Amino acid sequence: MLIRHFHRRNLPHLYYNEGIYFVTFRLYGSIHPNELKKLHEQIRRNQLLHPHEQKKVFKKYDQLLDKPNNNIKYLRQPEILEICKTSLHFYDCKEYNLICYCIMPNHIHLLFELINKNRMVGDIVGSIKKFIARESNKFLKRKGKFWQSESFDRLVRDDIELYFTIKYVLMNPVNAGLITEWKQWPGTFCKPEFQIID
Repeated sequence: MLIRHFHRRNLPHLYYNEGIYFVTFRLYGSIHPNELKKLHEQIRRNQLLHPHEQKKVFKKYDQLLDKPNNNIKYLRQPEILEICKTSLHFYDCKEYNLICYCIMPNHIHLLFELINKNRMVGDIVGSIKKFIARESNKFLKRKGKFWQSESFDRLVRDDIELYFTIKYVLMNPVNAGLITEWKQWPGTFCKPEFQIID
């Protein structure tokens, strides 16, 4: 039976207990509060518009994260990168079928197909974030918030959207000017059957 759950904080979240999800979560403080406020106002204005318009808003969000002057980049440290990879792969074939991900210096893009119909996307992502935060804070010898509370998530509706979402995830470090070929980025993973670009 298909179950739907709607949740709202600053961003609207509509979860089903099946389907393919594209999720982005970011480090706490990785977008300046003033820029974030403008973006949230735009999201509120556009949330009932066509999904294409919502994608434009997300691209602006991602551009803010990829700004070169962004100083919060814990995820670029090799030890924390490994903590992230371990957590993302831990849930593969248990909670979801992992399709691909990209661990950027201050955020993570994750694409997966839900297989556990008893847990919502927000709960699974919350578990991932909690583990990474705990282990990373231990390594960094710091306390306090590690992740921004909310994540950006979207249900992938068809194969065309899946194709472009995979491409977007894999090409994020290239488009951010960090590398020239997607396979060069140490935080990128894609299952072979989903690799759509060489």
